[in-house]
Amino acid sequence: MKPEEIKPDTQLCTILGYNAQTGKCRKYFNAILKENGINATGIALNIKDEHFDTTMENVADSKVDKMILEQEFKEGAVAYCDIMNSAAMTYNSVDYIEIEDGNVVGECLDDKVDELVKKPEFVDENMRLAIKMMLLANQWYGAKIDMDLIPTLI
Repeated sequence: MKPEEIKPDTQLCTILGYNAQTGKCRKYFNAILKENGINATGIALNIKDEHFDTTMENVADSKVDKMILEQEFKEGAVAYCDIMNSAAMTYNSVDYIEIEDGNVVGECLDDKVDELVKKPEFVDENMRLAIKMMLLANQWYGAKIDMDLIPTLI
């Protein structure tokens, strides 16, 4: 979605990373939303390591209610989560956070990806990331989970 296409009713989430604007999370996530005709988009927030702590310390009190984390911040975000799912605890990594009742809730999607993949030996990291973005687009905005779309996304 181009900036001029964002309207008052467009639903937003944040994508946090060094190069979130051009990162794979945003590319895959927004392509899935577009493919499904959903009026939503991931807004990139490019930050450096020195801004990560301040960003995460204040996220619960900000207007951000959903945030996807690029690879470089997945482990660091664990320390800022009030609640985590079992996969996040197992892998010591969070793929995304949501703010619920003032709490930072971190989730890792690796277990859900493993449930969807029939032949894990044929799935690389890019494919896993695309599947994670599809799961999030489904969870947040009702996008279809269409595994046949994965090669097109990548």
